[in-house]
Amino acid sequence: MTRKGSFAPLLRAFPVARTSAAALIAMMASGCMEGTPFPVGRSAFSPATAALVAGKPGTTAETSAIIANLSGRVSVLPASGAYAQVAEAVLRDAKGTAKAELRVARLTAQATSKNWLPQIGPSLSLTRLGDLAAELLISQALWDNGAKRAEREAAAADVEVAAVSLSAEMNDTVAEGLKAYVNALKARDQAAVADRSAAKLNDFNAIMQIRVEGGLSDGTEARVLAQKLSEMRAMAQADRDTAAAAMAQLRAMTAAPLDGLAGMNDLALPEPLPGALTVTKSRAEATRAEAEARIRRAGHLPRLGAEARVGSTETDVGLTVGIDQMLGFGTKAQLEAVDAAREAAAARVARAEQADTQEVASLRAKIAALEAKEARDGAVVAETGAGLDMFTEQYRMGRRSLMDLVNMYESYAQMAHAQAGLKYDIALIKLEIARKHGILVDGSSI
Repeated sequence: MTRKGSFAPLLRAFPVARTSAAALIAMMASGCMEGTPFPVGRSAFSPATAALVAGKPGTTAETSAIIANLSGRVSVLPASGAYAQVAEAVLRDAKGTAKAELRVARLTAQATSKNWLPQIGPSLSLTRLGDLAAELLISQALWDNGAKRAEREAAAADVEVAAVSLSAEMNDTVAEGLKAYVNALKARDQAAVADRSAAKLNDFNAIMQIRVEGGLSDGTEARVLAQKLSEMRAMAQADRDTAAAAMAQLRAMTAAPLDGLAGMNDLALPEPLPGALTVTKSRAEATRAEAEARIRRAGHLPRLGAEARVGSTETDVGLTVGIDQMLGFGTKAQLEAVDAAREAAAARVARAEQADTQEVASLRAKIAALEAKEARDGAVVAETGAGLDMFTEQYRMGRRSLMDLVNMYESYAQMAHAQAGLKYDIALIKLEIARKHGILVDGSSI
């Protein structure tokens, strides 16, 4: 599939030109084809490289909008307080692979950004007389239907994908640490409520024992009350175990001592939210898929190149025309598959956007429902507590039985226990929204 025309006779007529013909061909080819009006594709010789590939922001116009967006995100965490201390501690000791993968992607992109330059390498061959001939082979693509440019764009998209992965990894790490901390606070508060309730039931149990000894109550009521007391103590112990497990998880994430932390910060989520990291990554992957599709398409189209062989005796310079992919009965289907891959990439981005919109709407609805429940249950708990005081007075006057008072207090204790955890459930949902949208860590620090 390759044809070559030789300019060797002409070069042999000019000995001086023969020594530098290969270099001149490569230099002219790399600079003269940028604006050539070929009907299909683009020149492979555009030296412009995205700033993210070169590692020098602002060096070209082809900067990465995705990386600029990531670096511009501002953390919703307060600059000081418990949340800030937890985030700083877990990030300092975080172990992850995304940073190394980003470095690999950047280095690969830097190497690919020079793919429009000539390629030079040695060539060894055995002649018909049995001698070993050594030559220097210089190859330069003159026209490749945009394959080289697509390779650069695919490498740049790899950097974007790796950058999003790094942002997601860091936000996931902070979210994991903060969620462990919030779960510990929730369990501690609920354990305190359960301990107070257990102490009150224990007072009732002491009264019941006196009544049983005096013959005013039978053993059945005493056993029922003892069971309620055991259940409340078990609830308090379970909460303490949960708090200890959450703090153990947090300590495993960092070497810094965090046992003295207390309190919780409120997160003010920005409006509108920045794009979800899953959506941003889908866009970067779609860009990469588009570039890879153009590479595959270019492989089915003719390409034009120049080759120069510089040896000890003569220099041979020529043009080559060929096709990377052999033509066959399935070529049409392969080209259609390239177009279908582009459509599939766009569909994945649209699906990611739709899924994020639905999930954020669901999480916001849960926050609204929990906030309403917190206010409503708080009022109910306060009313029940006031009613309990009146019920206690009625018991002392002999108008209520001890078990009636115990049952009412048990109901009050369960409502207070559940209500104590609602504000932490709201905080956990806000942390999840912030994690999904990459605003738990300042983008500039990444």
